[in-house]
Amino acid sequence: MTTVYEGAFAKLNLTLDVLGKRDDGYHDIKSVMQAISLRDDVQIDIDTGKPWVLECTDPAVPCDETNLAWKAAKVFLDATSKTVDGLRIHITKRIPMQAGLGGGSADAAAVLRGLNKHFGSPLSILALAEVGASVGSDVPFCVLCGTAVAEGRGERLRKLPDMPDCVFVICKPDFSVSTPELYRKIDEVAIAKRPDHQAMETALVTGDLGAVAENLCNVFDPVVTSEHLELNYIKSIFNSYGSVGQQMTGSGSAVFAILPNFEYAAVVCNMLRDNYPQVYIAKPV
Repeated sequence: MTTVYEGAFAKLNLTLDVLGKRDDGYHDIKSVMQAISLRDDVQIDIDTGKPWVLECTDPAVPCDETNLAWKAAKVFLDATSKTVDGLRIHITKRIPMQAGLGGGSADAAAVLRGLNKHFGSPLSILALAEVGASVGSDVPFCVLCGTAVAEGRGERLRKLPDMPDCVFVICKPDFSVSTPELYRKIDEVAIAKRPDHQAMETALVTGDLGAVAENLCNVFDPVVTSEHLELNYIKSIFNSYGSVGQQMTGSGSAVFAILPNFEYAAVVCNMLRDNYPQVYIAKPV
């Protein structure tokens, strides 16, 4: 038996635009995405000589073949014609579920990277990301990590310069949002403001944190906030204690703030933790 360990890093959407519905029922999106240090840990035991098993420290996570990490293992072995004599995947869960942080996709990406490493890297990172696209829309980016533009369903990736040094505070409120339902709503509303992806790219190229913060834009944010006004309360706390920019990530319900240093981030966390137990500090990775 061989054991491989991989970090599974959460993602934030610095920009997110929905461009229209596709013939396959999915939507085309364009998003500047950022990997962050908030992570799950994934342990893969290969050639256990026993039936496949998936375990997770969070009892709410499904531990069968519906889990994206399980699907990722199967897809990798099919794509590379490799075989294993039994597999055990153990996930130490820290990324909150149904938050827009890509936790399940990050776990799947970690499994892909771990198995690829075990077998001597038969696939390049970009080829591995392509394999991940069949598992979930956020998996390709979670394979790549760093800072990138994602297009199509999320499978078309282009690397961008690293995010300027900063600290993120992420707050996950008690409610969650149905992603399919949110896409249905976005089809029915007029989108008042769309992201300026070029301005965001320019901000990243020049390393201008203030300009990155100014160009945060997620078309889902106002749709969710209109029904859950407490997001405005969380953002107001961010804003009052040093945030240079804040918004919801993905389809929610987590919101994040960009702060210039750890001291500001610690103050924001202290202000929120009484009401919101799921508050995290993270760095870009």
